[in-house]
Amino acid sequence: MKPLVLICSEDLEFYLVHSHVLQVDGFRIELARSVEEALALASEREPQAVVLDCQPASSTGSTICAQLKAECRNGGLLVIALIAPGAGNQEFDLLKAGIDESFVRPIAPAKLLDCLRANLALAKPGSNGIANGGRLLRCGSLEMNVDARRVRGNGQDIHLGPIQFKLLRHLLETPGMVFSRVELKNAAWGEKIHVGERTVDVHISRIRKELERTSAGSVIRTIRSDGYSLEEADVEPEADGE
Repeated sequence: MKPLVLICSEDLEFYLVHSHVLQVDGFRIELARSVEEALALASEREPQAVVLDCQPASSTGSTICAQLKAECRNGGLLVIALIAPGAGNQEFDLLKAGIDESFVRPIAPAKLLDCLRANLALAKPGSNGIANGGRLLRCGSLEMNVDARRVRGNGQDIHLGPIQFKLLRHLLETPGMVFSRVELKNAAWGEKIHVGERTVDVHISRIRKELERTSAGSVIRTIRSDGYSLEEADVEPEADGE
């Protein structure tokens, strides 16, 4: 079945342009015109991704994102913000709400499509790429299937957005190694994207909460002035019985 993308916008022209681009590339599309409609459709239709139209006169994008991320079963839902010129001040609110990717318009259609394909692990139309695979990374009882983009801690699913997935993957590839915030930023966003250190800290904090929730057997330690390291959690020795 074709992946479903929910477009949240009150602008008909925005919807028509972007729905055409996505449909030509093989996606199914649904339109949501309000916060309530977006939440209802996300629950009923279970889309693979949501595209938010963020306009200067409206701040509903961060509201929709925060409420979608608050739903447990939507925890791994990809949410992308397309920010109109003049609405750049919304980026911080979107980040706090848990946005996965954001782009300031105008944006080339190919860039949006590449983002969707990469984060949903989709092969390009007409290619013989395989979306599923089995390369595993482990630390303690934390396990990541890189190709299937699935993370489990102590047998429980861990729901991460694409940025958090990339950060955790980088840490998991070399457990015990200390990575600076710059190195982690480059691994998740690329060297050409400007992202502040605080943004890295926010995403690391979200990963930590998921590791704690699932008792994943791994912890992300803060190395003062240096960065972060993923290590197996300390196991307290059992008390000797009398």
